[in-house]
This record gives sequence, structure tokens and C-alpha cells, in this order.
Amino acid sequence: MNVGKIFALSPRERAFQLKARRDAGTDNPRWRAPEFFTCKKCERRATRQIWASTLYVCPNCGYHHPVGGYYRLSMVLDHGTFRELDGELEGRNVLAFPGYEEKLEKQRAKTGLNDAVVTAYGKIGGVPAVVAVLDSRFFMGSMGTAVGEKITRAVEYATNKHLPLIIFSASGGARMQEGIFSLMQMAKTSAAIQRFQSKGGLYISYLTHPTTGGVTASFASLGDITLAEPDALIGFAGPRVIEQTIGEKLPKGFQRAEYLLDHGFVDKVVPRGEMKQTLTQLLQLHTQGRKRGA
Repeated sequence: MNVGKIFALSPRERAFQLKARRDAGTDNPRWRAPEFFTCKKCERRATRQIWASTLYVCPNCGYHHPVGGYYRLSMVLDHGTFRELDGELEGRNVLAFPGYEEKLEKQRAKTGLNDAVVTAYGKIGGVPAVVAVLDSRFFMGSMGTAVGEKITRAVEYATNKHLPLIIFSASGGARMQEGIFSLMQMAKTSAAIQRFQSKGGLYISYLTHPTTGGVTASFASLGDITLAEPDALIGFAGPRVIEQTIGEKLPKGFQRAEYLLDHGFVDKVVPRGEMKQTLTQLLQLHTQGRKRGA
């Protein structure tokens, strides 16, 4: 999907597409010198426009680079259906942690985000759904009070509207500057997911690189269906920490998406180019099944 070729239908859609192009790094006027992007794995180098055309999947080695929240939403949502939820919510320095407010402001200026998650209502293959995307560019997608609150509100919106829920996780874990308030979000989001599922809601958890720490130990692991991007790092503690703790060498590929697929933690590893098609199939199957059941 080339977001640069989409014509907005409304001011809201136009603003969304501008944010998606900014996330993809393709929002510069054409007269400017092209900006280059280098693959972190094989060091292939090309313009950002070329990388955007491949959805930031390296055409040389297949490495799936992390992408911004609005850009990912532009890949999966049907054109013209995006409606952001709770976009004004932002993190606060709840513990008066030294220097945290300044760091928050720098992150907002750098990414254009209020915090590390974007939540939205939209349609995927014609099926209405609620979608949340954690953005690893903002404090490594760490979960603080604002992230926990936005995720919880998105789940509750899906519950009240009887809509499927999809959460794309990408996180380094809990945000240390918010201490126990950050850790409380694990229980808060998990409880909201449990209430949603107890009412028959479909929750698809989509794990991207990296998904670790408190996010893995809470809502990311609670999906009715769990998908993952190729080679995504998924786990609680990192492999080096585990090796140092147990004093043993871990198996090759440990905590990668393919390893977790082989061991039953993930239902399917889905390349980014197949992401919308896979979600469309799952959502349409779910809604058709509900209609037959009714």
C-alpha cells in the first residue's frame, strides 16, 4: 500500500494520511534531496520512498523493520474509515521523576505522538473493528499510565460496541519513570480484556518486534488468536538475562516468532505484506459465524 498515492476524502482522513506519511518518512516535498534508509540487518541502502513501497520489509534479507503507529494503521484499515480514539491522552510525570517531563516533550516533538500507542476505530475488509498500535519510537513502546488507559478505553469501546479487537504490540515493557503506576497497567488492561472476552468479543493479538516485559506478561499474551511478524523478538526477559540467570546457552532462535510458533505460543507468523489479507479473513470468518449463530 502506497500511502503517498491516497487522496483523502475528509479533513480527518487527510490528517491521518499525513501522519502515516510522516511515520513512513515520505512526507518531504519532492524537491528536497531524497532521504536514505539503511537496513539494520543486512545494511542495504535505498531511499525512504523505496522502503515505503516494500512496507519497510527489506527486499534483500526480509527483515521487518519497526514502523510507526499511524503508518501501520494505514496498511490495515480500509481507506476513509479511520477514526482515532482518545487521541488527546498523554503521559504525565506522576512521580515527579527528575527530567521525565523534558524527555516526554522531546519524544512528542520527535514522533508527533502524545504517547506510545495509537487507538482507532475503522474497518478491515469491510468489517468494523477497534485497533490499537504500540509505537516503539516513543520510549521503546513502554507502557505507562497513558498507554494503559488508552488500551483499556479501546477495549471498553470494543466491548460496548460489540466489535472485534486487534492490538499490535511492540514494547520494551513497563516505563520505569512511572514506577508502580506503570506496573498497575498490566492488571488494568488484563482485566479489561477478560471482561471483553467474557462477553464473546474476539481479540486478535499481533506481536511485532520487539514485544517484551510487562506488555508480554499482560494483554499481549491474552489473544484468542495470536499472530506475529517474522523474526519478532517475543518474551518477558531478554535472552541474555535468561542465559545469565540459568547459566545455560539457549536454543538457536529462542524467543523469536518462528520458535514460538513451533512451541504453540503463536498461531501463525504473518509477513507484513499478508497482514491485511490475514486479518480480513479472520474478521470476516468471525462475523459470518456470529451471523449464523444468531
